[in-house]
Parts: sequence; C-alpha cells; structure tokens
Amino acid sequence: MNATQGSSHKTTWHTHYALAVLAIIYVFNYIDRLVISILIEPIKIEFGISDTQIGLLSGVAFAIFYTAFGLPFGRLADRIGRKPVIALACIAWSGMTMLCGVATSFAMLLLFRIGVAVGEAGGTAPSVAMVSDLYPPEKRSRALSVFLMGPSLGAVLGLGLGGWIAQTYGWRTAFLVIGAPGVLLGLLLWLTVRSPAAPAPVPAASAGAAKEDWRSTLRELLATPAFLLITLAGTLAAIMGYAIGTWNPSFMIRSHDLSMQHAGLLIGLGGGLSATVGTLMCGSLTDRLVARDPGWQLGVPLLACLVSVPLGLCFYLWPAGIAFHLGSIPIPEAFYFYLAFSFAATWWAVPCFGAISHLFPPGRLAQATAIFVMGMTLFGVGLGPIVVGSLSDFFAASIGKEALRYALASTVGLYVLTALCLLAAIPAYRRKLGQTPAKSRTAAVGA
Repeated sequence: MNATQGSSHKTTWHTHYALAVLAIIYVFNYIDRLVISILIEPIKIEFGISDTQIGLLSGVAFAIFYTAFGLPFGRLADRIGRKPVIALACIAWSGMTMLCGVATSFAMLLLFRIGVAVGEAGGTAPSVAMVSDLYPPEKRSRALSVFLMGPSLGAVLGLGLGGWIAQTYGWRTAFLVIGAPGVLLGLLLWLTVRSPAAPAPVPAASAGAAKEDWRSTLRELLATPAFLLITLAGTLAAIMGYAIGTWNPSFMIRSHDLSMQHAGLLIGLGGGLSATVGTLMCGSLTDRLVARDPGWQLGVPLLACLVSVPLGLCFYLWPAGIAFHLGSIPIPEAFYFYLAFSFAATWWAVPCFGAISHLFPPGRLAQATAIFVMGMTLFGVGLGPIVVGSLSDFFAASIGKEALRYALASTVGLYVLTALCLLAAIPAYRRKLGQTPAKSRTAAVGA
C-alpha cells in the first residue's frame, strides 16, 4: 500500500498560497546559500585564502553543521508541525547571512556561514513534507516542481543580483542586502499561512518512547532498499551539483575572461531561468508518465542524467571564444551548452523528492526527507566544492588558470553513477508501492 494512501487533501486557494510562500522562502534559502559563489574572487583577495579554503568555507563546514541539525529539525517538524520550524529557521539563516557582511576575518566569516547552515537545516525537509501534506499524490510532483524552483531562481537572483551589488557596492553589501528579505518572509509564513493537518504525533511521555520512535524510524528506512538507492543517487548528483554551482562563476571569469557582474548574469540569469523551465516541465511530465507506470518516477531523472553528461562535458571543455555580444555582455560559445546542461541537469531532484513522499507516511516524511537531504548536503555540499577546489589547486602548477576547467569537467561523470543507482532503484520502488506497470492510473498514484 502506498504510504500516502488514505490521506485527505482538499486543494483551495489557501493551499496554493501556502505553496507560493514556501517556494519564495526556498528561493531565498538558495540565494543565501549560493551568493557566496559569486563573491569568491573578492573574498579571496581580501582575506588572502586559497581555492581549498574557499571549498572549506562553502562546502565542508556548511555541510557538517547542516547535516548535524537536519534530522533533529525534521523530527521536530514531524512532532510540532512544519510551519513554526520553517518560519524560525528562515529568520535565523537570513540573519546569519547578513552577519557575513560584517565579518572582519576568514574565521569570523566561517563562523557566520556555519550559522547559515544551522538555520537552513530547518528549511528544506519540513518544507517538502509540508508541500506533501498540502497536495494529493497525483498532483504532488507538479507541486514539488513549483517548490523546487528554489535552486534555479535562487541562482538567478543570488548570482545575478549578488554579482551586480558586489561589483557596484562591494561584497559585504551583497550579503547584507541578500539576507534581509528572509527575515520578513519568515514572519509572513508564521502570521499568514494556514498549517495543513499535522501528522499524528508520536507519544513522547518518556525518553524511552522517543528513543523507540528513533529506532523504529531507522529500521523502516534501512528496510527500504528503494529509499537507500534514491538517497545514494541524490548524494552523487548533489556532489556534482554543488561543485558546479559553487565554481561556475569563477570558471567563466578565469577561462572565458568575463567580469564578475557578467559571469553572475550569465550563470545566474541564463542558467537559472533555463533550470527553472526544466524543473517545471519535469514535474508535469513526471506526473503524466507515472499515471501509466510508477517506475517513471525514477525513470525520468535516470534519462535526464544520461543526457546531461555530454552537455556538461561540452560546456567545460569547449575552448574560449565569443559567439556574440548582448549589449555590453560578451556571450561565450560554450554558453549554448550551458543553457542545455542547466535545463537537463535539474531533472533528478523533483522526481526523487516525490518518490520519497510516496514511500513513507506523513508522520515520518520530514524525517525521511531530512535523511535524504542530509546525504546530499554532507557529501554534496561537503565534498563537491572542496574536491573541485583541491583539484584546481593541484592542476594549477601545470595548467595555470585553466585548472578549474578540468577540475569541473572531472565531476560530470558522477551523473552516470547517479543514473545507475536510479536504474537499480526502480524495481525496489515498484515493490515498495505494491504496484506493477500494468495497473491503472488510480493504483499508480495511490489514490
């Protein structure tokens, strides 16, 4: 039986309003997370740090603390409700982003980025769970695709706007301006959004009961091969995703001789809008295909990963050269491949989150999502930026400023491993749902 079966969903304008606010908050979640990638070059100059240290700042330190607090916040959201956890987390990470703008040393900036990580740990998993509470299974991938536009639109605003602010007013002002709206959004969520029916709380009359709940949750997760394979797939995709998200602006600056502002506009606006369109199309297509065969929930991201590999390699390895000028902005020839790569490379996230929402009941969904996000964050955020930074430092002695180009190209092959994990997960996913391709649309969506 589908884990979501039997839940009641009545979609009203309050439902769509709640989704809109959650989606906007998630956009600013990623703006605050990604803005540092367009500020790498001025931060390096001011503090005199290496690419490896930048990888530590934007990767390992962030990932460790995000991961450490992710599951506790997920369990808290399953117990007291999603809304208060998300609202307070949003206010917290936004305030810490603003504090990054007043850091006077690398150590202080690192400390404030850790604060951003702790705050953001309370955002994603409870939000995904809340969207799943709001919408029925047959509409869930489309709803999640709206919510998961956050990374793409966050790139548009974080890189585009952040690059312009940093170029005009300095990198410190960029942190202050980018962080401020999140405080207001947290209050907006708290005061104006109606919470969906909370999942049935686990009795917490004693410490032993809480421990038993934790053990039973772990047993259920570990006894679900589909979940483990989906988590591994998401982790591998995230290693690549966070690596390129962190280093793409610097790649355009170093290998294609763009200014910080122009690199931010092309990577953020061009790539972000392309990824946004891809995310929305992915959710709609997945819902339609899943109505015929639930295996498409993982088949869609599998195919997208395979398509992304040659597009990514072409983007990173295409030689420098200007195709045309858009006003004063030079458009590199490789940018064509980047637009296509951005469109396809985001298609794994929506179906994977949707698959997890079908595997577990509402009372454990935020915890399951938190573990999925923890894997992506610990290894994706933790390893992606610092591995590429370390490879860039290693290659620099022999390749010079082109070192980053080959460091990034080396990560693209991770999408092949992601596709293999998804392929292995499809039979286990079908078995967990108790469905076969021959069953009807009603059975496929667990309605």
